[in-house]
Amino acid sequence: MSFLTSLREYTIKRLEEIRRADLLIGIPSYNNDQTIRHVMKTASHGAMLSFPGMRTLIFVSDGGSTDDTRDEAKDVILDPYVEKLVQIYRGIPGKGSALRSIFEAASYLKVQATVVLDADLRSITPDWIQKLASPVISGEYDFVAPLYNRYKYDGTITNNIAYNMTRMLYGKRIRQPIGGDFCFSTSLAETYLKEDVWDTDVATFGIDIWMTTTAITGGHRLCQAPLGVKVHGKKDPGESLGPMFREVVATMFGLMEKYERQWKAVKGSTPVDMVGEVPSEEPEPFPVDKELLVESFRLGCEHFAPLWKSILSKEDMKAVRELKKAHRDELQLDIDLWARIVYDFAATFHRWPKNRVKLVNTMTPLYYANVASFINRTEALTNAEAEGVIEEYAQRFEELKPYLVKKWDEAGRICEIGV
Repeated sequence: MSFLTSLREYTIKRLEEIRRADLLIGIPSYNNDQTIRHVMKTASHGAMLSFPGMRTLIFVSDGGSTDDTRDEAKDVILDPYVEKLVQIYRGIPGKGSALRSIFEAASYLKVQATVVLDADLRSITPDWIQKLASPVISGEYDFVAPLYNRYKYDGTITNNIAYNMTRMLYGKRIRQPIGGDFCFSTSLAETYLKEDVWDTDVATFGIDIWMTTTAITGGHRLCQAPLGVKVHGKKDPGESLGPMFREVVATMFGLMEKYERQWKAVKGSTPVDMVGEVPSEEPEPFPVDKELLVESFRLGCEHFAPLWKSILSKEDMKAVRELKKAHRDELQLDIDLWARIVYDFAATFHRWPKNRVKLVNTMTPLYYANVASFINRTEALTNAEAEGVIEEYAQRFEELKPYLVKKWDEAGRICEIGV
């Protein structure tokens, strides 16, 4: 069922009562009763300290939590000049629908800036509000992406595909294109609202990459805000990131069709402005189940090898089969091979009119193999040294872009003749 608005009637009535605000802090939530109070109080305190006298609204857009998230949010006491609003959004369950309601609130209240924060944050400090909001409030930028000090195995979807592809396609070295904490102008929020995407994967986990890509391709002014260490819910890449990988990648591939003319014209990449100093603190490590990653890859080989054979070149398929034989501590997926795999799947996505999500699902075991390979290469490295490897990988994605264009154009010709 489609909805013309993601706002509830009581939310609209409350916004009419508020009428105007200077700063909106949106918090998409789902079953975050252990952290929502901390995030709200810290954000409130940050707004009071950094923007005294400004009228701030903290808007919790909840996905129908079955724990006490909404009760916790309603009971929390905030600072002076900071109001709160808590609602269950309307629409497809997912972060995108939650953000749609935040875009609508920003547009209605005509705020100077909207900050969005993850509801499971444990490391947020009051200065995050100033770091994220100031570049937009000053009028210098329309979109502020976060820059975190992350453990080398945190953010594997970002490190292994989202950063590489965004940089290669659109020429902007925006390090966290799917970061959960960011800021945008009301004019950009209204641009987002005009897009008819709320019944697609954008309404789920695809929202962050869609927002970043829309900001880049629309010529909006971008910057990055160094926030330091991010500590949030457990994100072992072998356990729970399969659905997120599918939705991020499917959205990213879909956007390639929409912005084909733009990304084909991009050569190389340029840095994105960084506003503020990078904090020096180091993130805490956490265990990663490499055995699960490798076993998931091997199981995927058994299930999907016939399909992979129709997508990958004969040489690359042979290399994938050899990987299956490797011991977990010796598995090494060459970065050029990984880039070609991603590009071949993108081109196949381009020519497949149906079952596209299922196609991306079959790519997930190869992603697990690449993560296991990255772990093997970087286990003895510091976080900074591992970051150097990530940059090396991103550069190779850029250098192999002609391969993508060739495969993409071949897929387009197949579509035209109906083969």
